[in-house]
Amino acid sequence: MSDQKKGSISDVLNEKDIQKRNEFYNQYVKEVTPKFSVFKNSVKAFLIGGIICTIGQFLTTYFKNLGQNEENAKSYTSLVLILLSILLTGFGIYQKLAKFGGAGTLVPITGFANSVAAPAVEYKKEGQVFGIGCKIFTIAGPVILYGIFSSWVLGLIYYLLKRFGLV
Repeated sequence: MSDQKKGSISDVLNEKDIQKRNEFYNQYVKEVTPKFSVFKNSVKAFLIGGIICTIGQFLTTYFKNLGQNEENAKSYTSLVLILLSILLTGFGIYQKLAKFGGAGTLVPITGFANSVAAPAVEYKKEGQVFGIGCKIFTIAGPVILYGIFSSWVLGLIYYLLKRFGLV
């Protein structure tokens, strides 16, 4: 073997070759990068989010018409929306809906239910404990953590404002 060091890529390629390679790469990146229409995506998100919220309002009205008070009607509505979200996730429909509707599927209760159910579905082949048990809160865990922490901070701020008579 020779004791000579191998040169860097710039020693092997001249400036013109490097520039040509960079142009080719940039063109390739342009071709494979998906193009998005902000307006089109916003309309889709509004449509899907609106449909989810309309279903929620329909359920609340339905439960009220069954004789439930407003608080119970809203609780039942939340439960039904969570159940529907989990079922749609389990059957692989929610992911298709999310691909179409984007951020519209992140309506808090259904999006959160999906984020808890999706890892469970994805990791079920690894078993009950190491698959579902360990991975179910992969996405939802940080949401729960920061949700509880921010509600604590806001509660503290509210307490202090109330204590000093500002609220």
